[in-house]
Amino acid sequence: MKKALRIIGVIAVVVVLFAAIITSMTHKTPNSEKVWDKDTTIGNMDAENYFIVYSDIACPYCIAFENAIIEHEEEFKEYIEKNDILFEIRLSNFLYKYGESRSIESLYGAEAIFCAKNEGKFWDYYNLAVQKVWNEYFKVSGKGAFYEFNKLGKDYWIDMGKEVGLGDDFATCVNEDQTEEIISKNAAKTAQMANGLPAFKFNSYEPGGFDLSWGWDYVLMYFEAGLNSKQK
Repeated sequence: MKKALRIIGVIAVVVVLFAAIITSMTHKTPNSEKVWDKDTTIGNMDAENYFIVYSDIACPYCIAFENAIIEHEEEFKEYIEKNDILFEIRLSNFLYKYGESRSIESLYGAEAIFCAKNEGKFWDYYNLAVQKVWNEYFKVSGKGAFYEFNKLGKDYWIDMGKEVGLGDDFATCVNEDQTEEIISKNAAKTAQMANGLPAFKFNSYEPGGFDLSWGWDYVLMYFEAGLNSKQK
């Protein structure tokens, strides 16, 4: 009788351990625990598909990708809603911290964008910044625009804030580098996950790079590949 009870006990332990292993393998970490900042996301936080872009405002190829989305904003929003996508921009001063160019505008631009975020204006400011930087610098000259771009200074970013209704508090935030710590932490985390920018993680699909001549059609190709990677 004792032997039978021991056997039953062993079986029960094995079943419990097996169930625990299966549970751990099938448990899905909620998107809300994976995002870096909810303010830099678009879409349903509980979406089945999770698309991430690692970016820098001084990266021409990042800006080409993001400008293509902005130029098709309504189509983009319909696409992520239809396909149940959570879209996140992970912005940092990566090129200032780790890039060969050590672009000072990578720092100033990221600081300004996060100062705007702190006032609830992330997407208003970010979309405007992407469009202006693309159209005024990278659209025609690409990387060749770096020399002129890196002479902008903080006033360029502060003046841009006025266009989206930001005032003295925003200017003080930029001038005093109040958001430098968080964007530098983002850069350090980005460096652990990407060798260069732009970098993407669309479900299991992780392409690298985006050509300056590409547009919305190529964005859709990336997105479709990301959706297909989830289905495999």
